[in-house]
Amino acid sequence: MNLGFQEILLIFLIILLLFGAKKLPELARGMGHALREFRKAVKEAEDTVKDVEKEEKEEKS
Repeated sequence: MNLGFQEILLIFLIILLLFGAKKLPELARGMGHALREFRKAVKEAEDTVKDVEKEEKEEKS
């Protein structure tokens, strides 16, 4: 699903109408924080999987 410039602009305008200009920075900060937390959780999950794989490999040796 690729979004072009027009689609992104339309979404932004709808958000602007729904929440108003004063709420946009707060919403952006919240989205940024949520994205950071999601990336952190994904990284931790990847590390856990790698550790388990490493332990299983060592047990087989």
